[in-house]
Amino acid sequence: MRSIWAGMLTCGAALALAACGDTVDESQSGTGEGTIELAEFPDRPYWGDTHLHTDNSVDAFGFGVRLGPEDALKFARGDEVTATTGMSAKLARPLDFLVIADHSDGLGATRRLYDAPRLGVVAMGDETLLRWYDMMHEGPQQSQQAIGELITAAANGELPEALADPEQQKEATTEIWGAHLDTLDRYNVPGEFTALAGFEYTLMPGGNNLHRVVMFRDGSDRTKQVVPYPGLTTDAEGLWDYMAAYEEATGGKALAIPHNSNLSNGLMFELTKPGGGPMTVEYARKRAKYEPVVEVTQIKGDSEAHPFMSPNDEFASFGNTGWDFGNLPLTAQTTPEMQRGNYVREALKRGLTIEEQIGVNPYAFGMIGSTDSHTSLATGDEDNFFGKHTGNEPSATRAPAAQNLGTRIGRFGWHYLAGGYAAAWARGNTRAEIFDAFARREVYATTGPRMTLRVFGGFDFTAEDWDGDWVRAGYTRGVPMGGELRDEGSAPSFMISALKDPDGANLDRVQVVKGWIDANGEAQERVYDVIWSDMESRARAGGKVPAVGDTVDRDAATYTNDIGTAELRATWSDPDYVAGQRAFYYVRVIEIPTPRWVLFDKVRFGIELPADTELVSQERAYSSPIWLQPSAGDS
Repeated sequence: MRSIWAGMLTCGAALALAACGDTVDESQSGTGEGTIELAEFPDRPYWGDTHLHTDNSVDAFGFGVRLGPEDALKFARGDEVTATTGMSAKLARPLDFLVIADHSDGLGATRRLYDAPRLGVVAMGDETLLRWYDMMHEGPQQSQQAIGELITAAANGELPEALADPEQQKEATTEIWGAHLDTLDRYNVPGEFTALAGFEYTLMPGGNNLHRVVMFRDGSDRTKQVVPYPGLTTDAEGLWDYMAAYEEATGGKALAIPHNSNLSNGLMFELTKPGGGPMTVEYARKRAKYEPVVEVTQIKGDSEAHPFMSPNDEFASFGNTGWDFGNLPLTAQTTPEMQRGNYVREALKRGLTIEEQIGVNPYAFGMIGSTDSHTSLATGDEDNFFGKHTGNEPSATRAPAAQNLGTRIGRFGWHYLAGGYAAAWARGNTRAEIFDAFARREVYATTGPRMTLRVFGGFDFTAEDWDGDWVRAGYTRGVPMGGELRDEGSAPSFMISALKDPDGANLDRVQVVKGWIDANGEAQERVYDVIWSDMESRARAGGKVPAVGDTVDRDAATYTNDIGTAELRATWSDPDYVAGQRAFYYVRVIEIPTPRWVLFDKVRFGIELPADTELVSQERAYSSPIWLQPSAGDS
């Protein structure tokens, strides 16, 4: 019987090269695309999901999904498909790009285990493996429990031998990966829909989430020269070495996107190297190079900020409920001090602190959202939410049900968020353009709505710039989101434009979040309300902008756009600028209150929900930061 677990292919210093020594024609682009006409500047945000799981993921199949990569691609581009539970599923608006990020560990393994003859599993002589096999065949609840046990075993380094020996898995991994890449090439249509290769690296020491999505720029002529790198390793440096080896061997490009830092128990954004050693220049440079973007929001909570670190930020509690008291499998509680390594805003501040000390910022990253859906359905829409996994697809029981892999209590279905999405400012919809937008950090996150957010930073922007070609002015006299400014001795100014989702809710306000290092070397933060709807009637009181109001009908799961506004635009200059100060600035856009998916379920199924269920939220967007660096003489 062929081994059922997929892992890495060893070659040299853990390069995971599928055909070691193979080369590619450097005269080719490697993206598998022809020539299309590109705009002079990035012309619009292209919308996508960089974190979707199909039946090739060990946990997704165990949870019950029976849709593969081809169904996922069809759904993302706008086709109607049938969900695993039998319902019709279709996006109201297609996505522009998709990364299917199935787990590198156990690629296709649970599907192969499920399909294997029971006698073959018995012959392997492992009681745990046989028990999991039987549980998967008993029904959805037992299958979820089996996968919960499997994930915990992987986190504790206790997988059965048949599942943990990478040398036994090369054939299966290479076969599945190659077929998947062929599928991506078939669905990749430059200018219309971009299918990018990727996988999820699932590093999870002690159950603490240090996962990354790896995303490739290239077509199968290059990506077939590697197989996905395993997550059952000690730290992420091996992943970065794998990516460097891929680039050197193929001439291609890859990047990694950390996600669910909120479940890392403080390990994702440490002030030290993993294990407690001092942060080194080499480590910081490597991380900054290969991880230019983080996933700040997704189904398993929002990782932008937390009230523990940001008590003066009235919007800092979004997406925290249910996710801030323990790690991913709830094998360890989260202490308050751990929160500092869990959240992106604090990481951006820590990056400034580290840069002040060693001259390199390991956490100078942009921000995106994605779903992390394990249903093969990439939807971040509240009224079209198909859940985290198939047991969480639309039903009358999903919102109040315990959601801890069938084995634990403490998190419930309604804690899941219906989000998010990644927006990439690009000159056209191609692999190269989308990837390059991520690499230069000209991307932003939303919790699901498709609002348009554009930010430029410079030193001489004024309100008059809006009367002309302000986009050209932004690119020629400043930098876009994700860029860096060198301190010129005067306060930086920012052109900020936010437009509502054309099919969604009005906007409440635009805020700038600033982080900086003060004169004592301490990291600080402040949230500025820059512009908001109905400014005359909503004048600040006690330094705060009054709440925008709430039009949500809790009995009908509807709202109206009688409050808020469709567009907010401002030129803003930092009123607290100090020359020589190292700082970052990012923009947060807040919508008016709208119904959450649980309220749609309540109305759709006529159900009663627990009193503490959050039925309404104010969805949002987060831009990538712009960094202000000291002048050359001060650095």
